Amino acid sequence: MMDLGLVAVCGAGAMGSGIAQVAAQAGHSVVVFDTSDAALARGLTAVQTSLAGLIKRGRLSSAAAEAFACKIAWTTRIEDIGDAVLVIEAIIEDADSKAKLFDRIEAVVAETAILATNTSSLAVSGLAAVRAVPGRFLGLHFFNPAPVMKLVEVIRGVATEPAVVDEAMRLMGAWGKSAICVRDVPGFIVNRVARPYYAEGFRALGEGAARPEVLDTLFRKAAGFRMGPLELADLIGQDINFAVARSVHDACFGTPRFTPQHAQGALVEAGLLGRKSGRGVYDYRIGGAPTVDGPGESETPGHIVIGAEVDPVLASLVVAAGGIPGGIPSNCIEADGVLVAISDGRLAATWAEQHGKPVVLLDWSARDSESCGFAVSAAAALPVARGLLAAIGREALELADRPGLIILRTLGQVANAAGDAVRDRVAEPAEIDQAMRIGANYPFGPLAWAEAYGHARLIRTMENIARKTGEAMYQPSDYFRSTP
Repeated sequence: MMDLGLVAVCGAGAMGSGIAQVAAQAGHSVVVFDTSDAALARGLTAVQTSLAGLIKRGRLSSAAAEAFACKIAWTTRIEDIGDAVLVIEAIIEDADSKAKLFDRIEAVVAETAILATNTSSLAVSGLAAVRAVPGRFLGLHFFNPAPVMKLVEVIRGVATEPAVVDEAMRLMGAWGKSAICVRDVPGFIVNRVARPYYAEGFRALGEGAARPEVLDTLFRKAAGFRMGPLELADLIGQDINFAVARSVHDACFGTPRFTPQHAQGALVEAGLLGRKSGRGVYDYRIGGAPTVDGPGESETPGHIVIGAEVDPVLASLVVAAGGIPGGIPSNCIEADGVLVAISDGRLAATWAEQHGKPVVLLDWSARDSESCGFAVSAAAALPVARGLLAAIGREALELADRPGLIILRTLGQVANAAGDAVRDRVAEPAEIDQAMRIGANYPFGPLAWAEAYGHARLIRTMENIARKTGEAMYQPSDYFRSTP
């Protein structure tokens, strides 16, 4: 039992200093090791700033904050970590650099000390293989900022002793974290399942589906995400995000589901790394992402006919209860001679060709959303789309006509990645959903979303996208075929 023994953190960057603060607030004495005095000074400042924020918000007294800060020692001497019962490495994502550091750690700590890496994408089993005692080695993947984010992925390598995993799970719970035990696979849960969120955003950007601010607005206002994929990648750092994409793709032997996107790679090559460089998808020297203006005043279509099996989202668009059912496809409404439907993975042009009428195709959106994306098969359908959406107070954001549009296609791919993770025994379905909600701040778990959407419906939708794009990466996960 580690109880309140000394915890060592190796690496004084944002993650290392944050982990040190978490351990100190849980009652441990902590020593932070780094080879750079400047890095140690920055780490100390980061902890002091974080604790001051807690005081300002009334979460902590000044006396308690001072006591926690005094529990953390900062050193450039590796020998000072010798009495640690737990050592957490939190340096750059480079296997060779980590191996060299662990060589130094093993030379000074007891054989009973547990060794953990905070890697977000490297194989824990590979890092453990060159250790003197592989059984005491595991992954503890914290999320940034560590004092705020509740999730910790506890990664069990193939050689990790079960007792070591159990003790780590217990300790993370004592630190106030939501710990999920994860099998050692590329990207673990969050970085694996979240890959399509970024990839689909950059693919839509590369295809010219809409302006970047429109794409990000839809994820925030139509689907309930805190940030859209493009602005989130700018915040994380395009270089970091793209490196994880490449790492997961390579480690999965080129699985198409995780294909990195050229549009993001081009930003990295150009040095447009996001907020930290001043420019990325957006230019932060002039304020970042522009605001999307609403559509203004629009007339409500006068004559609306309701399909036999109208979707609940479409039903919310019906502002006149009159009309005669029949004569139009199910899951559609007809407004002034224009068919209005929710995307099922096919193009608006395909719908129009099949039914001989202009079509407005709506992207998926939450029932209480503020915005809705749409594509039209003909310019004549534009006023109908804007009128219907304005009538229920939604922002109408036009998209290029593409299979699955943007929100539906992305959610389908994230659900596919989550389904594949269940199939590969990465974690249980409820744990995967929990990880995505608290580790990636998703508004809902991807598997819960898929269940509400309907597995059979999701299969049809993704098959339509795969057929039209000609890409196997969109084929539905086997998980949905085997789960009612």
